[in-house]
Amino acid sequence: MPRFAANLSMMFNEWSFLDRFAAAGDAGFNAVEFLFPYDFSPEDVAGKLKAAGLEQALFNLPPGDWAAGDRGIAALPGRQDEFRASVMKALDYALATGVKRLHMMAGLAPSGSAEAGERYRDAVRFACATLAPHGIDLLLEPINRRDMPGYFLNDFGMAAGIIEELGLPNLKLQYDIYHRQILHGDVIKSLEALLPITGHVQIASVPLRNEPGTGELNDFRVFDELDRLGYAGFVGCEYRPAGATLDGLGWMKQTTLR
Repeated sequence: MPRFAANLSMMFNEWSFLDRFAAAGDAGFNAVEFLFPYDFSPEDVAGKLKAAGLEQALFNLPPGDWAAGDRGIAALPGRQDEFRASVMKALDYALATGVKRLHMMAGLAPSGSAEAGERYRDAVRFACATLAPHGIDLLLEPINRRDMPGYFLNDFGMAAGIIEELGLPNLKLQYDIYHRQILHGDVIKSLEALLPITGHVQIASVPLRNEPGTGELNDFRVFDELDRLGYAGFVGCEYRPAGATLDGLGWMKQTTLR
């Protein structure tokens, strides 16, 4: 059975953010992930993580000004200094929490732009070089443009190509099953092909992004395939509960009983 990590940005919203750690632990999770921890101090986040006995699976680098519409800045010309500062800020939180995977959001830019592509690759090189001495992987995640219109990295082939091109040992793919199904389909075969470069997997049902087992895919078949392929990493539960978080956790018991 995969090792599931509760996504505290989407799940357990009935609790304040810092109280979600204990709620996730009480619900049976051994690990958590979230989008951004930066509204709280590294010490506060690390303390809640430790108190709940949880492992930090993943979080994102600072995305720029989210409220103003930024969805990452790595591919945005003219924001290199801001990006480099964001890597250093994320590193402070990574060292406090012990996380070994950070996701870098690309930003909103034309995918065919040579300038954006150059900035993006430069950002990847800088982040990987900064994180490598600490044993931290940098993850690239293709995101569908239905959920995030204009997102630069919107193709799994493009992400895999950049990872192969740069050849950096701590550069990995973040394989989100929800985004994969919307972008390309062919989840099972692509997992088999891409697992060697995959550092983290995420799950949500398609098309409504609710609990596993409620959409068009057989999510339990996907979990079985991850086991068959020997995937030993985390599966982040990046879904929006259809109702109360605890009421929607029956899928975990169903997975355990398979």
